[in-house]
Amino acid sequence: MIAFIEGEVAEINPAYVVVNCNGVGYMLQISLSTFTAVQGKPKVRLHTEFIVREDAHTLFGFATLEEKVLFRHLISVNGVGPNTARMILSSLSVDEISSAIITNNAGVLQSVKGIGAKSAQRIVLDLKDKLEKEGISAPENLAISDNTMRQEALSALVMLGYNKAVAQKTLNQVIKANPGTAYTVEQLIKEALKYS
Repeated sequence: MIAFIEGEVAEINPAYVVVNCNGVGYMLQISLSTFTAVQGKPKVRLHTEFIVREDAHTLFGFATLEEKVLFRHLISVNGVGPNTARMILSSLSVDEISSAIITNNAGVLQSVKGIGAKSAQRIVLDLKDKLEKEGISAPENLAISDNTMRQEALSALVMLGYNKAVAQKTLNQVIKANPGTAYTVEQLIKEALKYS
């Protein structure tokens, strides 16, 4: 079991980071929250989760232990795989997800692309008691015209599994729906993920 990886950032984008650890480059799949936390840092320490499937061995990285723990909880729910859990963690913050589960607010989880009513309700039912036992309770910019930022958001959506044409159309919808709004790359991607 690999608990964490520490090293220099060799490559980073909103979907993954490559960490050079003593001459070995580890590719870690990351959420947008982790991307925001480590972007611009020359050296990082990421908590990890190694997922072994028949068709792939994938390493996931998290900027905080809380995000890693929540990822583990999410993938323990029947029907929620690692990529779906990463999508949820990219669309909502750890606090937003925890609050939604604790307060039985499945609608918040449904705002994530690919999460239907049944999946959202299953997540709430399966995880509410677990989170309460851990003592978790309900918690009480750049201009969009920047073409580089738009390209980065598009690239991230494609890496998350979106068709490029659909991703472009979705980004256009986000921009038209909120004219004049100053977004970060992370905010732009999160808004795009809310569109079905």
